[in-house]
Amino acid sequence: MFRLALTTLRHRTAAFLAIFVAVLLGSALLAAAGGLLETGLRLNAPPQRLAAAPVIVSGDPAYHPPNGSGSAALPERHRVDADLAQKLASTPGVTKVIADRSFPAVVTPGAGAEVLAGHGWASAALTPYALTAGRAPQTGQVVLDARLAGGSKPGDQVTVTVRGEPQQYTVAGIAVAQRTVDVPAVFFADSEAERLSPAPDALGVWPAVTGLELPAGVQAYTGDERGVAEYRGIATSLPLIIMSGVFGGMVAVVMALVVSATIGLSVRQRRRELALLRASGATPRQVAKMVIAETMVVGILGLVLGLLCGRVAGDWIFGLLTGGGIVPAQLRYDQGPLPFAGAALLTFIVLRVTVGIAAGRAAQIRPIQALAEAAVPAVALGRVRTLIGLGFAAVTVSIAVSTLFMSPTNAAAIGGPAGLTGSIAVAILAPLVIQRALIPRLTALVEKRGTSGVLAVINLRVRAVQFAAILIPITIATTIALGNIYAQTTQQKAAIEAATGDLAADVVITSTTGGIPAGLTKSVRSQPGVTAVSELVRSKGWIEEPYDKSHTSDAWPLLGLSGPVYEGKVTKGSLADLKDSTIALPPGTAKKLKVDVGSELGVRLGDNALVKVTVVALVEGPSGYEPLLLPAALLASHTTTGLPSLLLVKTEGTVDLAKWPGTTAGGRDVLSAGYDAGLGVDAYIAYLLAGIAVAYTAIASVNTIAVAVLDRRREFGLQRLTGATRKQVSRMLTLESLVIAALGLVIGLIAAAFTVLPIAVASRGWPIPSGPVWILLAWVGVVLLLVLPTTAITGRIAMRTKPMDALSSPVG
Repeated sequence: MFRLALTTLRHRTAAFLAIFVAVLLGSALLAAAGGLLETGLRLNAPPQRLAAAPVIVSGDPAYHPPNGSGSAALPERHRVDADLAQKLASTPGVTKVIADRSFPAVVTPGAGAEVLAGHGWASAALTPYALTAGRAPQTGQVVLDARLAGGSKPGDQVTVTVRGEPQQYTVAGIAVAQRTVDVPAVFFADSEAERLSPAPDALGVWPAVTGLELPAGVQAYTGDERGVAEYRGIATSLPLIIMSGVFGGMVAVVMALVVSATIGLSVRQRRRELALLRASGATPRQVAKMVIAETMVVGILGLVLGLLCGRVAGDWIFGLLTGGGIVPAQLRYDQGPLPFAGAALLTFIVLRVTVGIAAGRAAQIRPIQALAEAAVPAVALGRVRTLIGLGFAAVTVSIAVSTLFMSPTNAAAIGGPAGLTGSIAVAILAPLVIQRALIPRLTALVEKRGTSGVLAVINLRVRAVQFAAILIPITIATTIALGNIYAQTTQQKAAIEAATGDLAADVVITSTTGGIPAGLTKSVRSQPGVTAVSELVRSKGWIEEPYDKSHTSDAWPLLGLSGPVYEGKVTKGSLADLKDSTIALPPGTAKKLKVDVGSELGVRLGDNALVKVTVVALVEGPSGYEPLLLPAALLASHTTTGLPSLLLVKTEGTVDLAKWPGTTAGGRDVLSAGYDAGLGVDAYIAYLLAGIAVAYTAIASVNTIAVAVLDRRREFGLQRLTGATRKQVSRMLTLESLVIAALGLVIGLIAAAFTVLPIAVASRGWPIPSGPVWILLAWVGVVLLLVLPTTAITGRIAMRTKPMDALSSPVG
């Protein structure tokens, strides 16, 4: 049977090529997903500026809720206590401890980027940097990285914007890093760096001493793990683990559905052959073994080549993630043997199970029944298959209904799988879906196209099982594409509207030098026509005393204000009292925590500091997006830059910023643009996953269409012998393809609605998604461009053979 299986491969090139491509792509993408998972677990980021120190001590960059439920990356840099350096220096075996302090410092004119470029000169040894000219800096002096120096030399005057304030400094020296460092540095006198940033970001320890006694929340890193202390954003493996899990799961499900449909179509097309084998004495077991053997040969070849392409696919996807700012560019992509082993095992299981199901059903049928079924394929589905399909449909409805009553964050996390389970239900019940969709109005519309239309309707009815293989990838791709995109655009618009709708401002001022300094706020407030000014600080945090169980790893949005620009309804207290150590809460949260105006709370801020604040007001916010309001000065002191990010101005005129380099005045759209950048991470991930999955299913749909059309050579030959022209047969194929494409689009859109509409209700309060209509129209165009040209080309190839030769052909 194995030799017979190898012989069959030569005559079924199109069908087996489709299986080969589907398995190749699936295994390559699964290996890439496994690489993302390993990268997330290892979090290796070779250090640059801190590479000379064998041990780096810094604050834990992840927040761990008191209830022990998960973890989340801290939104701000978690600094360490200044006294820790002296304590570590007295530890037996430690010969040297150097504190690294970072603060916004931009040479003007210079790089003009928001980077923490200012450091104390002592921290130059952590890289190390070496002087090429001049000497160490004293108060009022700086040492410049050679890349920032330009034509400057020791003794020249330069303008350095430090913490948003432009100041004059004397160049004391020029230094060059002894290894590759992406971010150039500006070094200040150690006393000035300590004044600008009292708490160190990290401590470099020599030599590599083990067993250091560290306070809670502080960790020691060695080797490539030192990059966690150097680069922000490498805090927890959770985002990459979640992303790799979602991506890998989506690819596995899509591959299973597509491979199953392709194998099922291939086996179904050969019922005549299988019937003859059975009639000539072959047992069901032998027939099944032959089908399994030939499919597994092709599948394993695709699997091997896919694994070879897995590294390329992984590097490409990881490059997209780093290029889009999803993960730090310094994070190293790790893809050892385990991702390839896991991809190989999962792909093999999917392939073996799907071909086993298809081969078992084909081999168990009786010979006479198989010969009859070869002419008019049965559309009836087994009871088990029908129940499974209905079960997935019920799960889809349950997820969608439950999503309606969730918060926007939970709705986005839980509602996403509804589209995928809906696609699985359609894939299982696809033949019945096609027959039930062929209602009289639709068939009458197609039949009006003449004889070609009548034949197309007949073929759609009797070949519902074959056309189901084409319907499945179109439905899956439509569901994933439209579901992911419109879910993201809906969430994004709702979040932006919630974050900016209650903020009143005519002019919004931004800065590229690290933030808004106090001097700029004072200057703008004194300008003619200005009626109100408020600094704006955005961060995230958690209420721990009393403990708020509604926000564990998911943080509260924190909003820091210093002026009367918030327009949310105050139900108790006054926002005028929002000064010093105070906070304003949503009324619902206050009721749940059993606190009121005058109560004291313990809030964990973005740098992991626990601060005590007094409730001075209860303020309503957008449902599901309510922020906690804090004084801007308090919140800014616990951010990475230590400065407000924006300045909101109510004015009837313009604002003069001539004395403030790096600042820009814009309209209210700046608020949306700034917040949109924060939401872009989730959207980028969703679009990336959708794009890859859609590309995979698109290729699969092209393969499936080609296999299905090429298999109908005998049918086309018989039609031409009975008087039909090539044009009439081509028109029949076009009508069939249009109907299947339309069904795939409509059903996919319905499946996507089970994800998008509940998320719209949870996010915006009504079942109307947000997003441009051109995305839907563009996707319709993509599907038609996939289906119609493929059908036309393969139809032309199928009719290239003379009718009599086609009837005597051993294939199709």
